[in-house]
Amino acid sequence: MQELHTYTPHSRIRRILGPLFAIACVLATFSGVVVLSILLGSVLSTGLGHQAGRPWYHLPQNAWDLGQLLLSLATKTPGESAQTTGFRVGVVSSLWLLGLVTLFAVPVGLGAAVYLEEYVRPGRFKAVVQTNIANLAGVPSIVYGILGLTLFVRGFGFKPFALGYSIWSGALTLSLLVLPVIIIAAQEAIRAVPTTYRQAALALGATRWQTVRDHVLPAALPGIMTGLILSLSRAIGETAPVLMVTQASSLLNPPRGPGDQYVPLPLEIYNYAKYPDPADQTLAAGGILLLLVLLISMNAVAIVIRNRSGRLNRN
Repeated sequence: MQELHTYTPHSRIRRILGPLFAIACVLATFSGVVVLSILLGSVLSTGLGHQAGRPWYHLPQNAWDLGQLLLSLATKTPGESAQTTGFRVGVVSSLWLLGLVTLFAVPVGLGAAVYLEEYVRPGRFKAVVQTNIANLAGVPSIVYGILGLTLFVRGFGFKPFALGYSIWSGALTLSLLVLPVIIIAAQEAIRAVPTTYRQAALALGATRWQTVRDHVLPAALPGIMTGLILSLSRAIGETAPVLMVTQASSLLNPPRGPGDQYVPLPLEIYNYAKYPDPADQTLAAGGILLLLVLLISMNAVAIVIRNRSGRLNRN
């Protein structure tokens, strides 16, 4: 009788704690939204002040004028004053880095995830590899910067292997940074695919690779795209590792190839934000707006691809 009493539902306590827990969750959600709104509002009001130094209430009041202002910031090169300066060098450098990181990290990350999930049997080897990948995902980014400085910029002291302070070094360093995140996200997406998909394909005579290529990867594509966009967004917004693998703090002309020096957009924002002049800090806020637009555009593309692939899988 005592055991039955122990597991008796406490209906009164549930009636009280249930609504309290729901209210606490709502407050936690709205607190995050409020803090984010305050940060975005501060960046907008400060960044829009870049236009001739006028206060926010005299600035563009519609989307067209705002687009023209952001386009001006994205196409101007460093000038003599904050009002005539733009982030063309940073935008081009960041796009170079983004393209090369995608080229290096995405195939390697997806290949590693497919190999670990579809081809490696559970055992000590897989456990060791998984543990190390999880540990690498939590390593501070500045450590990757030091690794990139030693491995790619200086080539361990061997000049034939040294890439110098070029876009190659920055892209390879950022690829190492986001590779564990890509692998973990892709593994989770592949693991979520029902086993019946694999069994049905194998029963019809498909090989292991055909099963993965034609059934598993298309079904896992929405989750894979989510992990990729989060990883690439982290790469394009990193500053600490880039500080270690770039030499220039400012350039007059954008890079023309992966062998040139570069100054990515987050580093340019950092350089302007540390100056005490309010005009430079306003310019840094304008750079943050450009970075936000770039990140939102990347997320929008990923959402479109994810939704289309999910719709095709349902059909």
